[in-house]
Amino acid sequence: MTSPSQVDDDRGCLRLVLAVPLTLLTLIAAYFCWTALTISPSGSWDDDAYAGIVLSCVVTIAAAMVAAALWLVPSVRRTMPWWWILPALLLGVVAGARWLVGG
Repeated sequence: MTSPSQVDDDRGCLRLVLAVPLTLLTLIAAYFCWTALTISPSGSWDDDAYAGIVLSCVVTIAAAMVAAALWLVPSVRRTMPWWWILPALLLGVVAGARWLVGG
């Protein structure tokens, strides 16, 4: 009877450990993207609302970039499939579009 290799056993645990920071970064990006999309200025004079939109967009993009940087590490890339990073990157693109359109 053969036992599974050491690499196969560790991948499940490593995937679980690496899923935590990627999930947290994606949730942070999702929250700030949601705030960027739901903040509506009262008028052209509402500088605080525009500053809130820009700040939310910057935090969303930063969280997406940190998640992408984490995923680009070779050991993480071998363990985590590419679709783990896709939601964070899409949120970053949405935040960038919101920043360009209304920030």
